[in-house]
Amino acid sequence: MTKLIYFAWVRERIGKSEEDVDLPSDVKTVHDLLVWLKSRGEEFESALQHPEVIRVAINQEHVDHRELIGTAREIALFPPMTGG
Repeated sequence: MTKLIYFAWVRERIGKSEEDVDLPSDVKTVHDLLVWLKSRGEEFESALQHPEVIRVAINQEHVDHRELIGTAREIALFPPMTGG
């Protein structure tokens, strides 16, 4: 079981802040995760329509979309950060 945590407008579009999921065996990388999440319904499709801009942290460390998920306990998805 992996905890997925959603922040800012990703959370707002999906409609929840977190969930525990059993990832399919073919979800090996962060990229695979984003593709799988987009297939889970309209709210996920809306939140992840531009997956290349989504920032991801595995076990509280920011990672590249090519990163292997392995036995991650927690994966967080963030929209792009803006300056100000």
